[in-house]
Amino acid sequence: MPSSLFDLSGRVAVVVGGTSGIGRALAIGLAEAGADVVPVARREALVDDVAHIIEGCGRRSLRLTADVTDRASLERVRDACLAQLGRIDILLCAAGVTRRVPSLDMDDGEWQNILSTNLTGTWRACQVFGAAMVAQGSGRIITIASLSSFLGFFEVAAYTASKSAVAGLTRALAVEWAPKGVTVNAIVPGVFKTDLNQHLLESSRGQELLMRTPMKRFGRLDELVGATVFLASEAASFVTGQLIAIDGGFLASGVNQ
Repeated sequence: MPSSLFDLSGRVAVVVGGTSGIGRALAIGLAEAGADVVPVARREALVDDVAHIIEGCGRRSLRLTADVTDRASLERVRDACLAQLGRIDILLCAAGVTRRVPSLDMDDGEWQNILSTNLTGTWRACQVFGAAMVAQGSGRIITIASLSSFLGFFEVAAYTASKSAVAGLTRALAVEWAPKGVTVNAIVPGVFKTDLNQHLLESSRGQELLMRTPMKRFGRLDELVGATVFLASEAASFVTGQLIAIDGGFLASGVNQ
């Protein structure tokens, strides 16, 4: 297959939640594949740091802050990208939060915070940036699903519910926007060590996750880049509504020994 199919030169990508963890790694990976990338998050210093790295790859970037719980802030980013970069070709929705708590002890505020960021925030970003893509007749949207989109995990009911819903949202938008030239897919990370889950993975729970991963190791963040570039590229022009697992075999696993 010609390598040009995976070349993102001339494309403009917005990565919501693009300054830490998975989002940061994928924002830089898209830039290395040729895209101009706008990393978006709440903290200006972190946005500036990632934008500087992207510019060091020879790509264009903008320094814009936004919060997925604030529609107006996302609209400001969209409008600035269109005004200064001319178009938006790729949206990656990577903003997410989690908290481990027994379900009987979770209050409504905790539940709403997780759902508002992980699910409604993804929906809001897809709607705001998807409008520009539908208008131009082309675009690639990539959401971040989870192993918990498929499986139940102990004492993370809100996170599991939110990521199960992100999987459904991905399929629904894919069906609705396919005739408009916009594809919507998700990547499904297995167990990757990030600032969000580092403490968890250092516990006995981390050892259980490791035991259930056939490759017997946690993933490296750079191992998520290939699938993301594929979904953002011309190589995936007939791929939509799919959830692609990068999980070391976790979802395929029954008994590992």
